[in-house]
Amino acid sequence: MKTCILRACFGLLLIYWQPALAQLRCADPLAFSVVTQPGRIEWQKFPDFTLPFPVIFGGPRLGDTNAQPLKHGFSEIVFVDDSEFYRVVQPNQRALEWTGFAFGLNQPWETAESPWNNNLPAYHARWNQWLRDVSGGLKTASGKYDLQAARIMVDIERIQETNVRILRLKTDPTTPAVYKTLTDSEFLLRYKRDMVTLYAQSLQYIRDNADLTNVPMTTYGDVPIRNTYLNVVGNSWADWTTNPARVHYLMQDTTTFSKPTGPFEQQLDYLTPSAYYFYDYPNRLAPDYLAYLLFQVEANRAWSRKPVVPFVWMRYHDSGDFYPNFIQPFMAEATAIFPFFSGANGLWLWDIPGFADPNSTLYRPTEVYAPYEHFVHGLYRLSQFSDMFTGAYELVIETPARDLMDAQKPVWRGVVKDNKILIAAQNPYATTDAQTTSVVIRYRNWQQTITLTGRQTYLCQFDLSITATEPTAPDDVQVFPNPGHTTLTVSLGSGLPLPYPTTLALHDLTGRIVRQQAVAGEQTLVDVRGLSAGVYVLRVGEGAGAVHRRVVVAPL
Repeated sequence: MKTCILRACFGLLLIYWQPALAQLRCADPLAFSVVTQPGRIEWQKFPDFTLPFPVIFGGPRLGDTNAQPLKHGFSEIVFVDDSEFYRVVQPNQRALEWTGFAFGLNQPWETAESPWNNNLPAYHARWNQWLRDVSGGLKTASGKYDLQAARIMVDIERIQETNVRILRLKTDPTTPAVYKTLTDSEFLLRYKRDMVTLYAQSLQYIRDNADLTNVPMTTYGDVPIRNTYLNVVGNSWADWTTNPARVHYLMQDTTTFSKPTGPFEQQLDYLTPSAYYFYDYPNRLAPDYLAYLLFQVEANRAWSRKPVVPFVWMRYHDSGDFYPNFIQPFMAEATAIFPFFSGANGLWLWDIPGFADPNSTLYRPTEVYAPYEHFVHGLYRLSQFSDMFTGAYELVIETPARDLMDAQKPVWRGVVKDNKILIAAQNPYATTDAQTTSVVIRYRNWQQTITLTGRQTYLCQFDLSITATEPTAPDDVQVFPNPGHTTLTVSLGSGLPLPYPTTLALHDLTGRIVRQQAVAGEQTLVDVRGLSAGVYVLRVGEGAGAVHRRVVVAPL
């Protein structure tokens, strides 16, 4: 079977050959110039579009007061200006991030991450004040606060994660004396039971005092499978998905701690694993980012039927050396696309508010928010196939993400609906932009070979009923000299059907058009004087029938 070769250069999908038989269509990309000025997201360069799943915008607004995220793939906004509420943002388009939930009272829960000797009435008063503030004091007929929001996420993060750290509390002055006399195993069990109870009771307080009838609630990062970037391949996929010992104790029953359920887990309406990245290229661990993201989705779906909405960040995690740098453009675009192919029910895009706040000590005035535009571009590409994610559809996951990470193989996932299959693929382990990688994709008795270029995201749809051998790509468009210094000759040759394409354009690798002109018969001259030396892409024609060629402008 012949190969379908594609290359997506950030803003431009490069189709070297589009076979007429098997491939139906690829995502319609945008040729856009990525923002270069600091403190801006240029929403207007993208068309308005929607997606069939929740995508929450918890990033910086950067002066926008017209709810631009809601016009560009996002369903809800966290930071809403007063002037926007009800005018352009409705209550069902607002998401609540409740940070600092266990902070501010100098209690053991905050200072020692201990469930003991906390002033719970003081917490209740503080929580009640927050509910009053975000609801504007509005209450329903039942006397509960009307949150005027689509969903709520409570950020607690006050828990000792390991047995070693829990046992250190034996010497903490806030620990009850009676517990200090327990054996280590008894102390561990006491801590875990009481912490699960405290977490569960805190969410129950919200349910008792706020109307959550149509407001699903979760807590940040409290999911069955919580892991660090490094230990994914430390256990087999079968072990990750069948061994109860892998399930975090918060999400287990408090009797035996051997079942993935319990009083806290039952309080959650959906799950929000943290899928932040730790390493930037060329660090040897950086290419694991995509498999790591999908592992968070796939592993937690294996243990729970609750919706999975990962938290994603356009920066590297604050525990690593690359924080607070932005992630790479191709990482941002892939992050917007791939989770849904592994079964994610939504995405929550987050950032530290202070980075964009001139009144904050964290303010970073020179930052260029280009990754946000690449993320939006990924959402836009995915929106071209929104129909594939509505109604009944099937996920195609040939190899678990954990195993792809272990073998350092390209990632591909599929979605099947109505005898069509949509494929997303990327090789995060590619070492150059020009490296090509052949990948065989399969679904039951259907098979296709695709070729990935560099680390760009492939997004194309195929007809499963067509399995015929594809024709060889005709050598009908030639560019010479290539590399060229001042002028390129584009020859259409005799292989193209009449009428000839009428336009051609030269794009740089951000997708920006640097030359555009009409086709002048079988041969057309393109003046490249004044262009920077480097790789460009020549597009001949428009739409699905366009032909693309890689060209190089050489220095004079």
